[in-house]
Amino acid sequence: MSTSTSLRSGAAVQQAFRDVMASVASPVAVVTALDGSRPHRTTVSAFTSLSMTPPMVLVSLDERSRLLAAIRRSGRFGLNVLGAHQADPASVFARSGPDKFDRIDWSPSGGLPRLPDTAAWIAAEVADCVDAGDHTVLLAHVTAAEPGDGSLKPLTYHRRTFGTHTPLAQ
Repeated sequence: MSTSTSLRSGAAVQQAFRDVMASVASPVAVVTALDGSRPHRTTVSAFTSLSMTPPMVLVSLDERSRLLAAIRRSGRFGLNVLGAHQADPASVFARSGPDKFDRIDWSPSGGLPRLPDTAAWIAAEVADCVDAGDHTVLLAHVTAAEPGDGSLKPLTYHRRTFGTHTPLAQ
């Protein structure tokens, strides 16, 4: 370890880490759950497949999130993997505040809020919650999975902006 790295303050390391992670392209999804009949949601880029046998996903949510509280009560969540055409809902759901579903169409799917025209849909049941810094990592069994229209490009988050992936020319 270099001296300059070891002498950095906690705040400097945190900012440097934030900048490094901004250079990593991440897929974008909206995690949803119902609390009674009220839908909750948030945009995430911290999710990934975890296991194929059994099928599992990993999602990371802020420990103060109302959505996390709703998921802890219900034990279930939906993962709406967004397409490149869905940057607007991603932005809306990334901000905190009540009643964000008022401006976005959704429908129930297996008792979970599902957004239309997504690149993919996953329904999951929480197997374990792991405290990790200021977030909680949900390890969940996939109970349903549906790919969307195969022609949709994925929505990604890179350098603090939404975009998409373009395949390299073959």
